[in-house]
Amino acid sequence: MAATAEAPIYGDILEAIFSHVPLIHLVPAYHVSRAWNHAVSSSLAHVNPIKPWLTILTQSKRDPHVTATYAYDPRSRVWIEMNLQPSIEHASAVQSSQSTLLYTLTPAGFAFTDSEGAFRVSWHNAPAPSVWRTDPVVARVGNRVVVAGGACDFEDDLHAVEVYDMEARAWNTSQSMPELLKGSAGSTWLSVAVVGDKMLVTEKKSGVTFSFDPFSDTWNGPYDLRPDQNVFYCLTGILAGKLTVAGVMSGAENSKRVKLWSVEGELGSGSGFWFEEVGEMPNEMAEKVMRGWDFGSVVVTWVGNFAYVMNPVKPEEVVVCEVGARCEWWSVRNVAAGDLTKRMVVSGGGVSLQEVQRAVVTENPRFCMKLV
Repeated sequence: MAATAEAPIYGDILEAIFSHVPLIHLVPAYHVSRAWNHAVSSSLAHVNPIKPWLTILTQSKRDPHVTATYAYDPRSRVWIEMNLQPSIEHASAVQSSQSTLLYTLTPAGFAFTDSEGAFRVSWHNAPAPSVWRTDPVVARVGNRVVVAGGACDFEDDLHAVEVYDMEARAWNTSQSMPELLKGSAGSTWLSVAVVGDKMLVTEKKSGVTFSFDPFSDTWNGPYDLRPDQNVFYCLTGILAGKLTVAGVMSGAENSKRVKLWSVEGELGSGSGFWFEEVGEMPNEMAEKVMRGWDFGSVVVTWVGNFAYVMNPVKPEEVVVCEVGARCEWWSVRNVAAGDLTKRMVVSGGGVSLQEVQRAVVTENPRFCMKLV
C-alpha cells in the first residue's frame, strides 16, 4: 500500500500558526517558499502585527563600559538578547531620554543615536557643548538636539540651554530655562516629551510644564499638566500619538495608584486643553512596581501604543500597558535585572521584519539575536 503524502498547510491556518511564532523565527519561514512568504506577510499585516520593542541596555558602572542589550517583543511576549556593538567614539556611560533617544556626554564630545528604532547601530558624533553638565534634559526635535539645565556648580549659568544643529554640525546658545524650573533644572526632577516642533519639560512633583521651540528659541508656559489634585508625581510622554501623563496617586492603606491620562486640545491655544483618562494600572501590578517607592524611582518608557512602567530600585518586574480599543495591562519578568554591578538604560523603538532579517541573515552580522 502506497504511503499517503502529508497534506500541505495553506491559507488562514498557516497565518494563524505564524501569528504565534516569535518575530526572529519568522525570518527563515519567510524564505521557505512563495506560499510561506505570502502567509508570513499576511499574518503580520492582519493577524498579529509587528509591535515596537522595549530595549534595556545593561552597562558596567566602571570604565570600560561593557554593554549588553535585551529587547522585549510584546507581539510574541518574549525577551531577545541582542549582541549589539554600537559605534560610539566617546566611550562613556550611555543615557536615555525622551524614551527613544540614547546619548553619551563627556568633556570630549557628545554622541546620540541617529534613529528611533530598536536597532540603533548608528550614532551621530558631535563636539561637546560649551557648558559642562552632569544631569541635563536632552531631547531631539527634528534636526535639532536640545541640551538644557543640569550644569555643574562651577558653571556661570546652571540652567543654560544649548541647541545642536545636525545639518550645520554646530551648537547655538539659547534662552536659559524659565525661572519656575530653576529649582529643579535637571533630568532627575524633570520629565521631557516632544510634541511636533516643541520640547515639553514637566516638573515631576508639581506638573508645571513649559514648552521650548528650538527653531525660534522661545519658551512658553507655564501649563498645569497635573490631571488630578491627588497626583503627586507626573511623567509625560507620547502614547498612541497623543501627549499623555502618567500620574502617581495615594490609594487606600498607604498604597499607590498609577493612572494614565491623554492631553486633549493644544497647549497654549485659545481653545485650551483638557484630560481624558486612558486607564488605571491594576492594584496588584501597582503594588509590584511601586514597592520601595522613592521620589524619582519610577520611570515610564513610551513607544508607539505602549507604556512600560518600571521601578529601577526594584527592577524585577516591568508593567506593560497597550492602548488600543481598550487599555490592556500585563506584567513581565525583567531578564536584565539581577546584576547589581550593572546599570540599566531603558528605551524603546520600532522594528521591521527586514531589520530583523538583516540582523540574523547577513554574512557579517554586527550583532546576533537569540531568545532568552
